[in-house]
Formats: sequence, C-alpha cells, structure tokens
Amino acid sequence: MMAEDAPQCPSRGVWQGPRVRLRAFEAEDWETYHAWNMDDEQARNLDQIHLPQSAATARQWAEREAARGPDGDNYRFVIENEHGEVVGDLSTHDCDPRVGAFSYGISIRPDQRGKGYASEAIPLVLRYYFQERRYQKATVTIFSFNEPSVRLHERLGFQLEGRIRRTAYTAGAHHDALIYGLTAEEFAAWFAHPEPPHLA
Repeated sequence: MMAEDAPQCPSRGVWQGPRVRLRAFEAEDWETYHAWNMDDEQARNLDQIHLPQSAATARQWAEREAARGPDGDNYRFVIENEHGEVVGDLSTHDCDPRVGAFSYGISIRPDQRGKGYASEAIPLVLRYYFQERRYQKATVTIFSFNEPSVRLHERLGFQLEGRIRRTAYTAGAHHDALIYGLTAEEFAAWFAHPEPPHLA
C-alpha cells in the first residue's frame, strides 16, 4: 500500500490531532488525578468509588507512575486539549503482541465531555497500535450504564461482542459489562469512509 493510500485519521502527527495531544504521564499531574479520584461519576465509570485518598498518597502514586515507564505496550497516555489543559487519559492494557490484541480504557473529565476529545484521542491510539505496532484487534469494556461511551464506540465502528451480566455494582445496583471490539481491517475501512465527526 502506498503512503497516500493509507487510511487517514484526523492528525497533525502521530500523537496530535486538531483538538488533542497525547503525552506521557508526569509526576506533576498528581493534583489533576487526585481531583478526579474525588469525582463520583468519574470513579463509577472507571471502576468503583474508593475511600478518600490523601494528597501525600496521590503524590507518591504519581511519582511511581511517572518513573516506571512503559510495561511492554501497556501505556498510560495523558490527553491534553489544544490549550495544553489535561482533559483525560487513555490507558492500554492486556497487550499481547503474539496474538496481536490489546485492550484500553479511556476517561474524560466530566466538565470536558462533549467537545470531541475522546473521539479524536481513540483513533490516534488505534492507528498507532494497528499501523505501527502490528496489532490487529482492540477491545474495550464498558459498563452498561455508561451510555455515552457505548454510543461513542459504536460510532467509531466498534462491534458489541459480548455481555458479562451483573459484573459491576454501584449506586445500589448491579450492572452488566459490555465487551466491544474493533479489528485493524474494520478500522481501515471506517477511516476510508468515516462518518461525519461527532463530539464526545
């Protein structure tokens, strides 16, 4: 395939698009993450609401996280907007180069949602893993109550591959986990004929 024939993704470089830039996690990010940990909605969408965390504990965690570097292809990307403000993060995990499959999770600050940051950051990471690291399958797990994330991933071409019933518990109720997947071929086809941009 010639370079000009490769599927295009909204980008000004591997790690930058019109509205977002992906960068490494820095120890100085601890205050931002500490504030996120205090947000109930953010915590529910990621996992669960944890006990309050001290500032000292948050600083220590951030220092360890920044110092340890990548674990194979598992990586935490910090998402900045066009003004250099941290608006979220995307972490890849369970990366298996032999099979060519990886998973990820993404989180956008509640006050920064609906601005297109997630819908721009996700394709940047997908393109890198598919076209630079030779992965062939991406998977994301979304709790059933997180309807905005479900809609976003379906717009990006992800297919619902499974439902794990009653595997999450929050706000006094059990919820399902939805497994969505996207192959490298589906990604290439989607970006050859993308839908109009959506804000998410």
